[in-house]
Amino acid sequence: MNRSDPVLHVLPIDEVRPTQMTLGLLEVVDQRKAWRAAKGKDRSKSLSEHVVPGVIGPKGWFYAVDHHHLIRALHEEGASEIFVQILADFSKIDPEEFWINLDHRQWAHAYDEAGDRADFSQMPKHISDLKDDPYRSLAGAVRRAGGFAKELTPYAEFLWATFFRSRIEADDLIGEFEESVDHATRLAHSHAARHLPGWCGVKD
Repeated sequence: MNRSDPVLHVLPIDEVRPTQMTLGLLEVVDQRKAWRAAKGKDRSKSLSEHVVPGVIGPKGWFYAVDHHHLIRALHEEGASEIFVQILADFSKIDPEEFWINLDHRQWAHAYDEAGDRADFSQMPKHISDLKDDPYRSLAGAVRRAGGFAKELTPYAEFLWATFFRSRIEADDLIGEFEESVDHATRLAHSHAARHLPGWCGVKD
């Protein structure tokens, strides 16, 4: 093993704590389908290729800072363990300072399903407690439709969800989701979205 290779650990999903409050359940559904379609070695390969990065927090809990949709999908499919990589150990600091550290490093996203900022004390304790934000599902669908490019910017798709939230009615996402994806894709290509990460619309 190369000295620069990350050290991986196997951890029970029930011992993983989230660092965000919501996710897009439609993306979880897609990942569940992919997991069901994979068999044996393909599943093992998938897990090894999607290592969950995170930090050690108060009381020694592991806090995932990415791949929440995957963790939720695996949990709902009955998987018990995941590969994790420890990025930092904050176990010796108090909870308030812990969340401030994560917030400043963009390793936490304390926004509820309405897109409103919430207190870190409301952060879910288990991956199954994350609530659905349909606009996050919309953002993921728009990206897959070519509305914008995948970006390394932390929580980029939540930024897009915020953009769509003020422009598309919530009721439309329930009964006319595909039409909403088409509408949102056009919005994503507009100049109004040019400030967002991954924008690939019409340029001057």
